[in-house]
Amino acid sequence: MKKVKITTGVYWVEVPEADLRMLCGAPADVVKHMMRGGFITSIDRGGVQFESGPNAVLLSDVSIQNGEFSNLAEFPVLQMLYRQGMIIPGHPNNTGRKPLIIGAEDQVIAQKEYIYRGNYGLVSEEEIVAAGVAPERAKELMRIKTEFAFGSIRRPEELIDFRLVHDEPVEIVPGVDIERVAINTYRIAYKRDYVEVQLNLERHESYEPPYVLGQHKIKREYFSIVHTGEGDGWDVHRPCMASILVFQGRVFLIDAGPNVMNTLNSLGISVNEISGIFHTHAHDDHFAGLTSLVRADHRLPYYATPLVRSSVMKKLSALMSFPEEQFDDYFVPHDLIEGEWNMIDGLEVRPVYSPHPVETTIMFFRALWDHDYKTYAHFADITSFDILQRLMKNGSPITRELHREVEENYLTRVDVKKLDIGGGMIHGMAHDFRNDRSTRIVLSHKASDLTLEEKEIGSNSSFGMRDILIHTDENAFGTNAVELLRKNFPDVPEYDLIMLSNCPAYTRSIGTILVKKDEVHPEVYLLLNGLVEVLDADDSVQNILTPGAFIGERSGLLSIPPTRTYRSASFVNLIEIPATMYLQFIKRNGMFELMERHLDQKHYLEGSYILGDRISGNILTRIVQTVQETGLKTGEYASIGEYLYFIVSGRIAVECDGKKIDTVGPRSAIGEQAVLDSNECRLSFRAVEDTHLYAIPVSEIRDIPIVRWKLLEQMNRRIRVCNAIFQKV
Repeated sequence: MKKVKITTGVYWVEVPEADLRMLCGAPADVVKHMMRGGFITSIDRGGVQFESGPNAVLLSDVSIQNGEFSNLAEFPVLQMLYRQGMIIPGHPNNTGRKPLIIGAEDQVIAQKEYIYRGNYGLVSEEEIVAAGVAPERAKELMRIKTEFAFGSIRRPEELIDFRLVHDEPVEIVPGVDIERVAINTYRIAYKRDYVEVQLNLERHESYEPPYVLGQHKIKREYFSIVHTGEGDGWDVHRPCMASILVFQGRVFLIDAGPNVMNTLNSLGISVNEISGIFHTHAHDDHFAGLTSLVRADHRLPYYATPLVRSSVMKKLSALMSFPEEQFDDYFVPHDLIEGEWNMIDGLEVRPVYSPHPVETTIMFFRALWDHDYKTYAHFADITSFDILQRLMKNGSPITRELHREVEENYLTRVDVKKLDIGGGMIHGMAHDFRNDRSTRIVLSHKASDLTLEEKEIGSNSSFGMRDILIHTDENAFGTNAVELLRKNFPDVPEYDLIMLSNCPAYTRSIGTILVKKDEVHPEVYLLLNGLVEVLDADDSVQNILTPGAFIGERSGLLSIPPTRTYRSASFVNLIEIPATMYLQFIKRNGMFELMERHLDQKHYLEGSYILGDRISGNILTRIVQTVQETGLKTGEYASIGEYLYFIVSGRIAVECDGKKIDTVGPRSAIGEQAVLDSNECRLSFRAVEDTHLYAIPVSEIRDIPIVRWKLLEQMNRRIRVCNAIFQKV
């Protein structure tokens, strides 16, 4: 037997004699990690080239760890079926053996439905009609979908084998047993040998991206495109095809592929600064980053056609095992009308249909300037003209009218056009655009280098490069300072806000220590752009501050040494305010007594996992003003219903149906079921010693997506432990 670490939270277990190669853990981009680590290599057998790789996937017991999806088996399964050839007729590696997915029952069920939706999107005419499509058009779309699916929509069980794991040994292949020995810890045994695999992430660990992006500074132009992904789901060097659109200084995402948070961090953009996401379709290389976007302190606008949104919601619902309606707890859906220009605060977007295995639209964006429009087109994913011709011939799944409409849309002349040229059955080909008259064509969605022919048609791009369609003349430093100050101090006169905004502005590079623990600092900083880490090794605090946060506020106002270190996590722009000036500003506007009362509470919450990470300063200030101090005597139970509680001092036993499953201490939160409206949760909380608590009304935090997401992760993990205990009884 062999066990090798692939990356953080992911392992490879191999039993050659049993022909078992098991991927343990399946976070985003895990296939790229396997490629980089040599676990996937090229094979030539009988003149047929294909890939090696895993033939089984072991799932994490919990679907979310530290805010990120743990189980995204879509691309590992695709790699087995197609790149290894396990499903291809006549392929030397098609032996009748299916990919094997192993895990807890709820995770296996979730993966079945998620992979099903990832393969097909909407699976019937009825579902397409329910998304607002006319019945005749729904018939045509279903015919095209079925053609991409080689003639039929097949359930996952027809393509994949599934094995449930409990707390006693289960045979997964002849001679190899697996059993769960603790939450997310498995023992794999073969003959007299065994290995143990532990898939839990530590609190400050995260799943690593397979590539390094470096740090970049971008100016927020009037209308520009920042290229943030040129690869595909198999490109080990680059993120998947994606772009950031900047309009009037606001930031929009076009698709959300794996590791989108890493992309934002590299550009010094907080998820709280995102003004919305435009979504083309639900394949994982454009979808998997949605969980990063729920780590905002407000619901982000979500722009897609009803057809695409329905497909995305069903896939996310399957993956997370929650009702589709809960999508609205994390995003604000805005339906776009297909084929028409939709106005979004001055920016116009036109989504049009693109034939693909799942519901897909390519998108045109334009802004009025001078005597005409400036237009950007984002084409992910498209179909080659050869495939379009084949679709029209094979029993006519596509009408001649739709065929002509699709080709005309593809060849529309624009200022900048970004193309999927991945080739094959479901992607575009560069040579189809040889006569495209667009001003600039960017070739994307391809892992290999451009060929000479492709270089004659379009250009490639690299991470962080920009296409500027309309320049801005505004000062990038000063544009948002007054706005950020106004959010923090809504009742302060404008002239006082302008006074603070006139303080010196600076740029600091990544890794700069702005405020050092235990060292008195004479300035207070207002963060304008970028990300700042809050660090305290003694208390294991590592959180992120986002634009609008004040750094060194407590020590500046109270003249005490800071108890944490503040360090830039990207390029940052900030305003440096003398502490004496900031103190006078606070006093002359009558805010000192209120702030003095709440500074310690704010400082405490800033160091907590649930409320200290990526919460805007003004939102944290609002929450702090509702905090009520309370306590429990030893043996007393917390009253769950209207409050989420944070432990200031003392310890609390977490119980499930009267059995203790954990004990938690300071900075931990309890009572998550009240925020999540969970009626099935069997958790209760008992003080094991006298305990001091901060109680925050549920109404103040229920609508903060990142808080809901972290509490959902916490509750799911606790329920998993609870279920494991009762299975053993």
